[in-house]
Amino acid sequence: MRDTMRQTGDEEARHTPHTLAASIARQATLRPGRVAISCQGREVSYERLHRESSRTAHALRAAGLSPGDRVAYLGKESEHYYEIVFGCAKGGFIMVPVNWRLTPGEVDHIVRDSGTRLLFVERELAGVAEQIGPSLPTLRTVVALDSAQDRAAGFLAWKADQPDTDPGRIADPADPVVQIYTSGTTGLPKGVVLPNRTFFTFAAAMAEHGLDWMDWRPEDISLISLPGLHMAGLSWAMHGFAAGVTNVVMRMFVSQEALELIDRLGVTITFVAPAMLQMLLTEPTADPAGFRSLRKVVYGGSPISQSLLRQCLDVIGCEFLQIYASAETGTVATCLPPADHYPDSPLLGAAGKTYPGVAVKIVDGTGRVLPAGEVGEICVRTPARMLEYWRLPEATAQTLVDGWVHTGDAGYLDDDGYLFIGDRIKDMIIVAGQNIYPAEVEDALSRHPAVADVAVIGIPDERWGEAVHACVVLRPNAHATARELIMSLKGRLADFKVPTSYDFVESLPRNPTGKILRRALRDPFWRHLGRQVN
Repeated sequence: MRDTMRQTGDEEARHTPHTLAASIARQATLRPGRVAISCQGREVSYERLHRESSRTAHALRAAGLSPGDRVAYLGKESEHYYEIVFGCAKGGFIMVPVNWRLTPGEVDHIVRDSGTRLLFVERELAGVAEQIGPSLPTLRTVVALDSAQDRAAGFLAWKADQPDTDPGRIADPADPVVQIYTSGTTGLPKGVVLPNRTFFTFAAAMAEHGLDWMDWRPEDISLISLPGLHMAGLSWAMHGFAAGVTNVVMRMFVSQEALELIDRLGVTITFVAPAMLQMLLTEPTADPAGFRSLRKVVYGGSPISQSLLRQCLDVIGCEFLQIYASAETGTVATCLPPADHYPDSPLLGAAGKTYPGVAVKIVDGTGRVLPAGEVGEICVRTPARMLEYWRLPEATAQTLVDGWVHTGDAGYLDDDGYLFIGDRIKDMIIVAGQNIYPAEVEDALSRHPAVADVAVIGIPDERWGEAVHACVVLRPNAHATARELIMSLKGRLADFKVPTSYDFVESLPRNPTGKILRRALRDPFWRHLGRQVN
């Protein structure tokens, strides 16, 4: 039976059209009554998702939008979010998800930079839209998704008079469909423009070569625990829809709720960060019987420790797969297959190896390809890669060179082709899968009147992988406590970006040109681990 199910999943991946619009139309034909989305007890079939996303596309057109216009979403997960994603794809509009945890200033930058024409917003975040809306030159329409009485009343009323027939627009796999914002070393988020093909190349390549490292089967029930407002969660969800699985959508990740959903709904596959696995296992109700339906857990954002893997194998007892990717590479760049996940595996510190159709090389500062074992910048060539950074041609040219994505991560390949990541050329910090860039946090801290100089680094954290740490130089005769600095950042930075620990120092180490020597600040915290990333 399992082999038959796998073959069915492989056929699905090979024959799925490589555009979001065509893939959802195909599933509505193949399995109209199958539950596509389950969210807080509400169920949406593939036929209904197809019809409602078509209605959304018509409503966007009626609002005056043209193909290529940007549509932003500010809210938590729901079935309506995915109706909007597919509606945008059918109309040729570009979806711009906005992290609801961001501050008004951070949201303002994303909506302003993208040139968003229409913004969907949930009621609890309406104050943010009201605060930024009047100053945005391109924003013409704000649609309130819900009301105090009904969580979807505004959205349903907005599109109620539109037909539910397919708009009939033919998209191309190379057409842009999503614009995900990711921070850069300057601290300002950049819009990563991704084409339709991003969400199909991985599954198709795995199926074509008969690999089941990560697979989706029509019978699967997939838990979307990483939000679809991020590249990882959105990619996972789109692969699930393309395969015709049932997608269980969490409004936000809560470990106890995730346990209950896995057990009650018979979840078979999910994608998490290692920190989320740790949270699941430390829940008082965590029990092997509650995980019996799971066949595969995919994780990313950081390697898994030996101790955590042992716990997972003992309690969850299914296959595990690690992936390495970035918004710029689109979806998966490398995989650490299930076969390499066993207690005392020497490969648990690896980010995996490439899958068919993808290539990885390590280069030095001159672009010379380095041999196995030598550390340099990780470059990835993949058909899933981004098209560009929105309106940033110079940054695009620096990242995309002759078809290769220069990731800014440093690492090496071993003799067997496994990729190991040891440090970051860029200074990004990852806290439980959330990307944080020091320059943005340093800018916010430097506005405190007592701060003369500041450097922000990532330090190891057992639970979250990394934690944000600030090294602060105070002005002469000035005084500030860690608590005062934390309070000064409230409302200016998202909570996950705020440093959790502080060192007050007399000066910061710098090179002759004035650049902060972050490695010198990080070394005391990381030296015992033998690496500079957790």
